[in-house]
Amino acid sequence: MYSQTKWSLADLFPGPDSPELEAAFDKVEEQVTSFEGVRGKLKADIEKDQFLEIVRASESISRVISRLYAFAGLSFAANTQDQAAQTLQARIDQFAAEMQNRTLFFSLWWKEVDDANAKRLMDASGDYRYYLEEIRHFKPYTLTEPEEKIVNLKNVTGVSALNTLYDSITNRYVFKFEINGEIKELTESELQAYRYSPNPDERARSYQEQFRVFGADGPILGQMYQTIVRDWHNENLSLRKFSSAISARNLSNDIPDEAVNTLLDTARKNVGIFQRYFKLKAKFLGIEKLRRYDIYAPVAKAEKKFEFDAAAQMVFDAFSSFNPKIAELARRVFDQNHLDSEIRKGKTGGAFCWSVAPEMTPYVLLNYQNRPRDVAVMAHELGHAIHSMLAEHHTAFTFHSSLPLAETASTFGEMMLTDKLLAEEKDESVRRDLLFKQMDDAYATIMRQSYFALFEKRAHEMVLKNASVDEISAAYFEMLKEQFGDSLELSDEFKWEWVSIPHIYHTPFYVYAYAFGQLLVLSLYQQFKAEGESFKPRYLKILSAGGSEAPAKILSDAGIDIRSAKFWQGGFDVLQKLVNELEKLK
Repeated sequence: MYSQTKWSLADLFPGPDSPELEAAFDKVEEQVTSFEGVRGKLKADIEKDQFLEIVRASESISRVISRLYAFAGLSFAANTQDQAAQTLQARIDQFAAEMQNRTLFFSLWWKEVDDANAKRLMDASGDYRYYLEEIRHFKPYTLTEPEEKIVNLKNVTGVSALNTLYDSITNRYVFKFEINGEIKELTESELQAYRYSPNPDERARSYQEQFRVFGADGPILGQMYQTIVRDWHNENLSLRKFSSAISARNLSNDIPDEAVNTLLDTARKNVGIFQRYFKLKAKFLGIEKLRRYDIYAPVAKAEKKFEFDAAAQMVFDAFSSFNPKIAELARRVFDQNHLDSEIRKGKTGGAFCWSVAPEMTPYVLLNYQNRPRDVAVMAHELGHAIHSMLAEHHTAFTFHSSLPLAETASTFGEMMLTDKLLAEEKDESVRRDLLFKQMDDAYATIMRQSYFALFEKRAHEMVLKNASVDEISAAYFEMLKEQFGDSLELSDEFKWEWVSIPHIYHTPFYVYAYAFGQLLVLSLYQQFKAEGESFKPRYLKILSAGGSEAPAKILSDAGIDIRSAKFWQGGFDVLQKLVNELEKLK
């Protein structure tokens, strides 16, 4: 029996004051001092074996720093108000920046090696090859060594510190919500659960309270965002000379600009599918027109509850039906106590998976509340963990997949769970709700995230033209109007929604990865349904590649062209068919 618990970080370090933690700092210091000694040996015609030895030494440093980062970051996520965790995180940010500066000479030298020698060395580098190739992609955008060192140091007290401050502020918010005549104080995760309530009043009050609290700090949170955007522009456009704000993210994802632009353009052209869906959903809910509060409303009157252990077993069963090994990997997260699923004040809201090192079971954070949606989130985050574990044979530099491919296993995992639920559910009203939930999730993952990315592009431009926070909020509201058209009623408080989206603060332009992943999975899932068993090895090969190849190459091997509008449209065509099916329901 699995129960909701807080995770144990003992596999990283025994505690924040432990000798082992201090020893890790000392170890990195020693490794870096040793690494600095190779500076004089770097030359274009370096021997292959000597070059590989240097790359392995760099990886060894990276592994220890990754463990330090994870321990601090996971401690902070478990309690964002913990001053010891905040202090440790700041210490590690500073320490890592200093270590990065002392080893920076290697990547700068590597970018300058001539193409013939670079190819000679990469061809002999085995699993490090793509990592080394990726470094060279950044050559046109690289500064001098003194400049790069300054950028690294200013990030510690600049954008990194701002993001920690944003988390500390927003995760201490307390939301007041009336339940059965009694005012209760809720966390953001608890409050958001009510937007899926069958009660229209509860759905509305959930959104209204969230944006009341965020809106009260909106001018401050908005100023923080403006500063983060200016920092992004100063570094990536003014100094590094990227052609656009989103291009810097695209290169780190190794996704061509044209592929991302095609994805977002195709999404914009398909808003009508979801507008049609929202009008259809209003009919099933027995109302003339949806409010924005109602888009996730259940169409079945009663929502099933799933106890934590039952949910875990359902997810394992769904994964096992595809491949027993996948279920075994998911169980590892539970059995090694790398899962934090409790609801606690101060804990980071939402859910995530943190992969530390190839040989270590990833850590998963959930805020589990017994709803069907929470079961889906469990499947999603465990999918991320499985993705990392299937790639554990790669190096620390190549086991992480790029952001767009990172959503593949997670979204596929959700679809496997939905298939299982549909196959076993006898109650037609619950089955209907599951089908509607598929479209709700597709909206949240594809169209909503695509419009976040489109908003980010616009907001970055506006900040550089000295737009105020209110003007940015007005622009966000205008983009909501474009997204929804006349399919629902939109209330004014949604103008503050953007300041409540952590991704646009922490990782600018991350969000299109969700749309990329969902549309990709729709294509893969169609192949799975058509091919059955013969599809599985190809899918597992995509996951096991991790980040050892360019995303376009990994996907082209599976017959997918990410530059093609036809490919992206294929995902929307699947959704169009689903809406057609829903229209036939009574």
